[in-house]
Amino acid sequence: MMNRDNPVWLITGCSTGFGRELAKLVLARGWRAVVTARDPSMLKDLTEGYPEHALALQLDVTNRKQIEDVVAQSRQKFGRIDALVNNAGYGYLAAIEEGEDDAVRAMFETNVFGLVDTTKAVLPIMRDQKSGLIVNISSIGGITSFAATGYYHGTKYAVEGISESLALEVKPLGIDVLIVEPGPFRTNWAGPSIKQSATRIDAYDQTAGERRKQTEARSGNQAGDPVRAAQAIIDAALSDTPPLRLLLGKAALELARKKVDLLKHDFDTWEKTTVGADFPESSK
Repeated sequence: MMNRDNPVWLITGCSTGFGRELAKLVLARGWRAVVTARDPSMLKDLTEGYPEHALALQLDVTNRKQIEDVVAQSRQKFGRIDALVNNAGYGYLAAIEEGEDDAVRAMFETNVFGLVDTTKAVLPIMRDQKSGLIVNISSIGGITSFAATGYYHGTKYAVEGISESLALEVKPLGIDVLIVEPGPFRTNWAGPSIKQSATRIDAYDQTAGERRKQTEARSGNQAGDPVRAAQAIIDAALSDTPPLRLLLGKAALELARKKVDLLKHDFDTWEKTTVGADFPESSK
């Protein structure tokens, strides 16, 4: 469980979106925050007025040396880390066949391995404290999939699986894990932050190509409010029993329930075939 007595939050990806809004709310509550971004000049307005409570540091989560430095400086200034928010990440639009290897691997380095490396750097501190909260920002795209974002889904499904195992491992040590699954929100995800493959194959115009257009058209008009999302994360963090998964936004809830129904349909429809794959039970 997260310590509630003036907790220290370490948040990655604070230049825009969820990371930025969460940092604002954490500091406004009088809590302490280590706010990070690849370009620390983007953080000046966040930390102004909070000389004792805020620490702004450069962090590219694909750079292990920077991760180690940020964790060491956080501990040096505040003595502890109570909540780690793995928020740094971005999307990539391409049909699977259109995916460009270097771009795909780079996204996995940030969205998956950067999250893992940052978590591993913070865990020894939380184990010593016997308390802590790890917040992994996933996506409704970590539960259900669409055309054009298959590789992004791959990173978020990975985050979901890693987070589930991590939760089981650290719960007895006093540490909670919270997987956050936003639907469409008014962040830079679908705008300036999104990357796309230059490769376009005509055969996918009606599937991945159409989704690319929809994603671009929707940017800036999504239903989700990043400020309310940040408050929801804080509400979950302060709960005596934080959920393993926190969906954010009505669209996320509807899509998640649709996925559950789809899974149940396949499981139930094919139950006989599924069970028939076992060795026959020996007659007694």
